[in-house]
Amino acid sequence: MPDLLKHPFGAHGKVHQITPQSAGWRYVGFDLYRLRAGETVADVTGQDEIILVMVEGKAKIHAAGKNWGELGERMNVFEKTPPHCLYVPNDSDWTLETTTDATIAVCKAPGKSGHEARRIGPDGITLTQRGEGSNARHINNIAMENEDYCDSLLVTEVFTPAGNWSSYPSHRHDEDDFPRITYLEETYYHRLNPADGFGIQRVYTDDLSLNETMAVHDHDVVCVPRGHHPCGAPHGFEMYYLNVMAGPRRAWRFVAAPNVEYLMK
Repeated sequence: MPDLLKHPFGAHGKVHQITPQSAGWRYVGFDLYRLRAGETVADVTGQDEIILVMVEGKAKIHAAGKNWGELGERMNVFEKTPPHCLYVPNDSDWTLETTTDATIAVCKAPGKSGHEARRIGPDGITLTQRGEGSNARHINNIAMENEDYCDSLLVTEVFTPAGNWSSYPSHRHDEDDFPRITYLEETYYHRLNPADGFGIQRVYTDDLSLNETMAVHDHDVVCVPRGHHPCGAPHGFEMYYLNVMAGPRRAWRFVAAPNVEYLMK
Protein backbone atom coordinates (compact mmCIF):
# COMPACT_ATOMS: atom_id res chain seq x y z
CA MET A 1 0.00 0.00 0.00
CA PRO A 2 1.49 3.39 -0.95
CA ASP A 3 2.31 5.68 1.97
CA LEU A 4 0.30 8.63 0.69
CA LEU A 5 -1.14 9.86 4.00
CA LYS A 6 1.32 11.77 6.20
CA HIS A 7 0.40 12.53 9.81
CA PRO A 8 2.19 15.40 11.58
CA PHE A 9 5.19 14.52 13.75
CA GLY A 10 3.61 16.38 16.67
CA ALA A 11 1.86 19.64 17.54
CA HIS A 12 4.85 21.98 17.83
CA GLY A 13 7.91 22.87 15.77
CA LYS A 14 8.47 21.36 12.35
CA VAL A 15 5.58 18.93 12.07
CA HIS A 16 5.94 17.94 8.39
CA GLN A 17 8.98 17.48 6.18
CA ILE A 18 8.17 16.00 2.79
CA THR A 19 11.01 15.82 0.29
CA PRO A 20 11.15 14.38 -3.22
CA GLN A 21 13.22 11.56 -1.77
CA SER A 22 10.74 10.71 1.00
CA ALA A 23 7.76 10.99 -1.35
CA GLY A 24 9.37 8.94 -4.09
CA TRP A 25 9.04 11.62 -6.77
CA ARG A 26 11.13 14.42 -8.33
CA TYR A 27 9.76 17.91 -7.78
CA VAL A 28 7.58 18.85 -4.80
CA GLY A 29 8.73 19.47 -1.24
CA PHE A 30 6.62 20.64 1.69
CA ASP A 31 7.46 21.64 5.26
CA LEU A 32 5.06 22.82 7.95
CA TYR A 33 5.87 24.67 11.16
CA ARG A 34 3.57 25.19 14.13
CA LEU A 35 5.26 27.77 16.31
CA ARG A 36 4.68 29.79 19.44
CA ALA A 37 5.19 33.54 19.64
CA GLY A 38 8.86 34.53 19.79
CA GLU A 39 10.27 31.43 18.11
CA THR A 40 12.76 31.57 15.24
CA VAL A 41 13.33 29.40 12.16
CA ALA A 42 16.16 29.82 9.64
CA ASP A 43 16.98 27.87 6.49
CA VAL A 44 18.49 28.09 3.01
CA THR A 45 16.66 27.38 -0.22
CA GLY A 46 19.53 25.66 -2.01
CA GLN A 47 18.43 24.44 -5.44
CA ASP A 48 14.75 25.07 -4.64
CA GLU A 49 12.53 28.09 -4.89
CA ILE A 50 10.05 28.40 -2.03
CA ILE A 51 6.86 30.17 -1.10
CA LEU A 52 6.34 30.82 2.60
CA VAL A 53 2.60 30.81 3.30
CA MET A 54 1.40 32.37 6.53
CA VAL A 55 -1.45 29.92 7.08
CA GLU A 56 -2.16 31.44 10.49
CA GLY A 57 -0.48 34.04 12.66
CA LYS A 58 2.26 36.60 12.11
CA ALA A 59 6.04 36.61 11.73
CA LYS A 60 8.87 39.00 10.94
CA ILE A 61 10.77 37.68 7.94
CA HIS A 62 14.21 38.40 6.51
CA ALA A 63 14.95 36.69 3.20
CA ALA A 64 17.20 37.07 0.16
CA GLY A 65 19.08 39.94 1.79
CA LYS A 66 15.99 42.01 2.58
CA ASN A 67 13.89 42.73 5.66
CA TRP A 68 10.24 42.10 4.71
CA GLY A 69 8.78 43.24 8.00
CA GLU A 70 5.87 41.49 9.65
CA LEU A 71 3.74 39.25 7.43
CA GLY A 72 0.45 37.67 8.37
CA GLU A 73 -3.01 38.78 9.39
CA ARG A 74 -5.52 35.96 9.83
CA MET A 75 -5.32 34.12 13.11
CA ASN A 76 -7.57 31.27 12.03
CA VAL A 77 -7.37 29.86 8.51
CA PHE A 78 -11.16 29.56 8.35
CA GLU A 79 -11.46 33.34 8.39
CA LYS A 80 -10.88 32.81 4.64
CA THR A 81 -9.09 36.13 4.25
CA PRO A 82 -6.28 36.27 1.66
CA PRO A 83 -2.98 34.88 2.94
CA HIS A 84 0.29 36.76 3.31
CA CYS A 85 3.06 34.90 1.44
CA LEU A 86 6.67 35.42 0.41
CA TYR A 87 8.42 34.02 -2.66
CA VAL A 88 12.13 33.29 -2.09
CA PRO A 89 14.30 32.15 -5.02
CA ASN A 90 16.87 29.40 -5.10
CA ASP A 91 20.31 30.04 -3.57
CA SER A 92 18.90 32.30 -0.85
CA ASP A 93 18.62 32.22 2.92
CA TRP A 94 15.65 33.14 5.06
CA THR A 95 14.85 33.69 8.73
CA LEU A 96 11.56 34.28 10.47
CA GLU A 97 10.61 35.19 14.03
CA THR A 98 7.00 34.70 15.06
CA THR A 99 5.22 37.59 16.72
CA THR A 100 2.16 35.45 17.52
CA ASP A 101 1.48 31.75 17.54
CA ALA A 102 1.72 30.78 13.89
CA THR A 103 1.31 28.00 11.34
CA ILE A 104 3.66 28.46 8.40
CA ALA A 105 3.92 26.34 5.26
CA VAL A 106 7.09 26.11 3.17
CA CYS A 107 6.23 25.13 -0.41
CA LYS A 108 9.23 23.92 -2.43
CA ALA A 109 10.14 23.00 -6.00
CA PRO A 110 13.23 23.32 -8.21
CA GLY A 111 14.34 26.87 -8.91
CA LYS A 112 15.96 27.57 -12.25
CA SER A 113 16.42 31.23 -13.09
CA GLY A 114 16.61 33.07 -9.78
CA HIS A 115 13.51 35.29 -9.86
CA GLU A 116 13.51 38.17 -7.42
CA ALA A 117 12.08 37.62 -3.95
CA ARG A 118 8.65 39.22 -3.61
CA ARG A 119 5.59 39.42 -1.41
CA ILE A 120 2.49 37.61 -2.63
CA GLY A 121 -0.86 38.74 -1.26
CA PRO A 122 -2.97 39.74 0.42
CA ASP A 123 -3.47 42.31 -2.34
CA GLY A 124 -4.28 40.62 -5.62
CA ILE A 125 -5.70 37.46 -4.04
CA THR A 126 -9.50 37.27 -4.17
CA LEU A 127 -11.61 34.42 -2.84
CA THR A 128 -13.49 33.03 -5.84
CA GLN A 129 -16.05 30.25 -6.22
CA ARG A 130 -15.46 27.21 -8.40
CA GLY A 131 -18.17 24.68 -9.14
CA GLU A 132 -21.79 24.82 -8.08
CA GLY A 133 -24.23 23.05 -5.78
CA SER A 134 -22.60 20.31 -3.70
CA ASN A 135 -19.46 20.72 -5.82
CA ALA A 136 -18.93 24.40 -4.92
CA ARG A 137 -15.72 25.44 -3.19
CA HIS A 138 -13.80 28.69 -2.79
CA ILE A 139 -10.27 29.37 -4.01
CA ASN A 140 -7.44 31.69 -2.97
CA ASN A 141 -4.94 31.46 -5.84
CA ILE A 142 -1.46 32.22 -4.52
CA ALA A 143 0.79 31.37 -7.47
CA MET A 144 -0.95 29.70 -10.35
CA GLU A 145 -0.03 29.62 -14.02
CA ASN A 146 -0.92 33.23 -14.88
CA GLU A 147 1.65 34.52 -12.33
CA ASP A 148 5.12 34.44 -13.87
CA TYR A 149 7.32 34.98 -10.82
CA CYS A 150 7.95 31.27 -10.19
CA ASP A 151 9.98 28.71 -12.11
CA SER A 152 8.14 25.57 -10.97
CA LEU A 153 5.71 26.18 -8.12
CA LEU A 154 1.92 26.23 -8.43
CA VAL A 155 0.24 27.01 -5.09
CA THR A 156 -3.38 27.58 -4.11
CA GLU A 157 -5.75 27.41 -1.13
CA VAL A 158 -9.18 25.77 -1.28
CA PHE A 159 -12.08 26.03 1.19
CA THR A 160 -14.73 23.32 0.85
CA PRO A 161 -18.08 23.84 2.65
CA ALA A 162 -19.38 21.07 4.89
CA GLY A 163 -21.19 18.43 2.87
CA ASN A 164 -19.46 19.33 -0.42
CA TRP A 165 -16.96 17.71 -2.78
CA SER A 166 -13.74 19.29 -3.98
CA SER A 167 -10.99 18.53 -6.50
CA TYR A 168 -13.96 17.13 -8.35
CA PRO A 169 -14.96 16.01 -10.96
CA SER A 170 -12.12 13.53 -10.47
CA HIS A 171 -9.13 14.43 -12.61
CA ARG A 172 -5.49 13.54 -13.07
CA HIS A 173 -2.33 15.36 -14.19
CA ASP A 174 0.23 12.58 -14.40
CA GLU A 175 1.48 12.61 -17.99
CA ASP A 176 3.80 15.01 -19.78
CA ASP A 177 1.74 15.50 -22.95
CA PHE A 178 1.19 19.24 -23.21
CA PRO A 179 -1.24 20.80 -24.05
CA ARG A 180 -3.54 17.83 -23.40
CA ILE A 181 -2.17 17.06 -19.92
CA THR A 182 0.85 17.97 -17.79
CA TYR A 183 2.80 15.97 -15.22
CA LEU A 184 2.38 17.59 -11.80
CA GLU A 185 3.09 16.07 -8.42
CA GLU A 186 0.86 17.44 -5.68
CA THR A 187 0.55 17.70 -1.92
CA TYR A 188 -2.63 18.47 0.02
CA TYR A 189 -2.23 20.03 3.49
CA HIS A 190 -5.61 19.57 5.19
CA ARG A 191 -7.39 21.48 7.93
CA LEU A 192 -10.83 20.75 9.37
CA ASN A 193 -13.36 22.96 11.11
CA PRO A 194 -14.15 21.93 13.83
CA ALA A 195 -10.60 20.67 14.27
CA ASP A 196 -11.72 17.28 15.60
CA GLY A 197 -13.53 16.56 12.33
CA PHE A 198 -12.42 14.49 9.36
CA GLY A 199 -12.55 14.52 5.59
CA ILE A 200 -12.13 11.93 2.86
CA GLN A 201 -9.60 11.86 0.04
CA ARG A 202 -9.35 9.17 -2.61
CA VAL A 203 -6.31 8.71 -4.89
CA TYR A 204 -6.82 6.26 -7.74
CA THR A 205 -5.82 5.49 -11.31
CA ASP A 206 -8.17 4.50 -14.13
CA ASP A 207 -6.98 0.88 -13.97
CA LEU A 208 -7.17 0.90 -10.12
CA SER A 209 -3.55 -0.21 -9.80
CA LEU A 210 -3.48 2.68 -7.31
CA ASN A 211 -6.71 2.88 -5.33
CA GLU A 212 -6.51 4.39 -1.85
CA THR A 213 -9.27 6.06 0.19
CA MET A 214 -8.07 7.92 3.27
CA ALA A 215 -9.68 9.63 6.25
CA VAL A 216 -7.82 12.92 6.67
CA HIS A 217 -7.65 14.86 9.92
CA ASP A 218 -6.51 18.32 10.94
CA HIS A 219 -2.89 18.99 9.79
CA ASP A 220 -2.59 15.78 7.73
CA VAL A 221 -0.88 15.87 4.33
CA VAL A 222 -1.79 13.65 1.37
CA CYS A 223 0.74 13.06 -1.43
CA VAL A 224 -0.65 12.60 -4.94
CA PRO A 225 2.01 11.06 -7.20
CA ARG A 226 -0.46 10.14 -9.96
CA GLY A 227 -4.10 9.43 -10.59
CA HIS A 228 -7.36 11.14 -9.64
CA HIS A 229 -7.66 12.73 -6.18
CA PRO A 230 -11.12 13.98 -5.14
CA CYS A 231 -11.91 15.18 -1.59
CA GLY A 232 -15.14 15.07 0.40
CA ALA A 233 -16.15 17.14 3.43
CA PRO A 234 -18.80 15.37 5.54
CA HIS A 235 -21.83 17.26 6.78
CA GLY A 236 -20.77 19.28 9.81
CA PHE A 237 -17.07 19.60 8.91
CA GLU A 238 -15.65 22.37 6.75
CA MET A 239 -12.43 21.50 4.90
CA TYR A 240 -9.41 23.60 3.93
CA TYR A 241 -6.42 22.48 1.96
CA LEU A 242 -3.25 24.08 0.66
CA ASN A 243 -2.13 22.61 -2.67
CA VAL A 244 1.46 22.56 -3.87
CA MET A 245 2.10 21.33 -7.42
CA ALA A 246 5.22 21.14 -9.58
CA GLY A 247 6.56 19.22 -12.55
CA PRO A 248 8.75 19.64 -15.64
CA ARG A 249 6.41 22.30 -17.10
CA ARG A 250 4.71 25.04 -15.07
CA ALA A 251 1.25 24.50 -16.52
CA TRP A 252 -1.88 22.90 -15.07
CA ARG A 253 -3.58 20.69 -17.66
CA PHE A 254 -5.65 17.73 -16.54
CA VAL A 255 -7.85 14.91 -17.83
CA ALA A 256 -11.11 13.97 -16.12
CA ALA A 257 -11.91 10.41 -15.08
CA PRO A 258 -13.93 8.74 -17.85
CA ASN A 259 -16.99 8.11 -15.67
CA VAL A 260 -17.29 11.79 -14.64
CA GLU A 261 -16.07 13.48 -17.80
CA TYR A 262 -19.62 14.50 -18.71
CA LEU A 263 -19.74 16.66 -15.57
CA MET A 264 -17.03 18.91 -17.00
CA LYS A 265 -19.37 20.14 -19.76
